[in-house]
Amino acid sequence: MSERRACVVLQQPRTTQRYEVRPDVLTEHIRPRVIELAKEYGRYGYRRVTDLLNMEGISVGKDRVYTIWREEGLKVPEKQPKRSRLWINNGSCIRLAPTHRNHVWSYDFVFERTRDGRSFKVLNIIDEFTRECLCSLVKRKISSQDVILTLADLFLQRGIPEYIRSDNGPEFIAKNLVKWLKGLNVKTLFIEPGSPWENGYVESFNGKMRDELLNGEWFYTLIEAQVIIERWRRHYNTKRPHSSVGRRPPVLETLQPNLELLAM
Repeated sequence: MSERRACVVLQQPRTTQRYEVRPDVLTEHIRPRVIELAKEYGRYGYRRVTDLLNMEGISVGKDRVYTIWREEGLKVPEKQPKRSRLWINNGSCIRLAPTHRNHVWSYDFVFERTRDGRSFKVLNIIDEFTRECLCSLVKRKISSQDVILTLADLFLQRGIPEYIRSDNGPEFIAKNLVKWLKGLNVKTLFIEPGSPWENGYVESFNGKMRDELLNGEWFYTLIEAQVIIERWRRHYNTKRPHSSVGRRPPVLETLQPNLELLAM
């Protein structure tokens, strides 16, 4: 049967039988990079990968990236196995939204263990307006005095915030810490007990650290944990796109101060 008669019988335009698929040049050009980024950042979806490509100077939309994502069978796993490295009280807290840099800082702890079962703590301090993580202090034990010393270093480098938001942990409500902050005219905002959502900025950051780093890493030593967590903090500040700041990183890499000693 001729092509013309077959198309009449099947009620198909003849052009559909003659169309040859032409690969999209841009799609094929960025496909390897999409796969590479998906492997490097296993907890990132196609939207965040699109942001990374745009930051690299590749002008591409999320729909094109999603097409590649679907064709390559890429997906964000619900849970990733941990891997080893190859080398050795009040409602005012809710209503006070940050309006400028150094307006409101917040801090909280994240708990993790090294491979030998020993626990360690991570003190995360963020600027709620810029979403920048100012410090991630990693130690086996962190006292109120450690909090004071860490804040003092940050105050010298960043300036003094107007408010600091926290839960009612013993390290944060210690008399020496509260008295020291009061002497610097820093107002404390303590959330209601059992209401972590009132400290949502730092809780959100802690969740991202847990999901994107801690749940996927085995730490054999405390020093290894300090190095890897500090590296992730810098990536979060300077590379990772953030939806709250226009899908850009919180700060430019050239503006990131050297706070590595604070994590030691």
